Amino acid sequence: MPFPPFSSLGLLQLLQEEASAMERDGVVSQPVAVIACIAMAVFYVAILYAPTVLLRLPPPPSFKTYMIRRFLCAVVSSVLSLFISALILPVQTKELRHILVVFGIRRDHIWQAVVLPLCLTSLMYAGSIFLKCLLLLASWRQHSSSEALSLDSFKCSLQRFLDWLSVILSNILVWRNYVLAPLTEELVFRACMIPLPLCGGLKTYSAILLCPIFFSLAHLNHFLEIYAKQNYRIVKAAMVIVFSLATLLSLGHMRLFFSFELDTL
Repeated sequence: MPFPPFSSLGLLQLLQEEASAMERDGVVSQPVAVIACIAMAVFYVAILYAPTVLLRLPPPPSFKTYMIRRFLCAVVSSVLSLFISALILPVQTKELRHILVVFGIRRDHIWQAVVLPLCLTSLMYAGSIFLKCLLLLASWRQHSSSEALSLDSFKCSLQRFLDWLSVILSNILVWRNYVLAPLTEELVFRACMIPLPLCGGLKTYSAILLCPIFFSLAHLNHFLEIYAKQNYRIVKAAMVIVFSLATLLSLGHMRLFFSFELDTL
């Protein structure tokens, strides 16, 4: 059954229909696609250590400077991955609009593409979100019972909210966890990697199973951090990493599967 031409599955179906002809012409092959995915995953992690290992820069004077270095490294890795994927992929035209569509970045159905996956991912944290809402409701009831509901109390609540927002926005870890890390990971491990195995001849669900493996293996560097910095034993550190990789793998499979399935609705 053909998919809508402007959905991501429709685009992937067109890529798959042309994959065999592309392979015969030597444009892309499965080994090249897999090697490129492995290289992007390794490069995404290795470049984080480039400032101290390759460039021989002095240790950062503060944690904020350390995180800014990692931000810049992640941005460089994402840009280079996009450039390399665009060179490898058999894109017939070099127009920016067409290349962005190949990477899954398009204007049509933008709200569905943003809202539905965001709601799906939020389900993984529904318990934590519900607990936060209960704590916020309890705090609101406590203040409303002790203070009369007036303009002054409203201003006080608004000021507390603005102060909390200012603290959140000034926290470098918030920018890492909720902005830069998700954005760069989506660009490298989904936008750049998904089209490569598909153009190499793999089926859609084979690509869904394959690409999250690269994403989980890119977190193997945490083993050394846990073992060296937190003084864990090797067995305990290995157990922590195996559990983390299994969680990342299952989460990646679920997100990719339902993202593709939502496009068919």
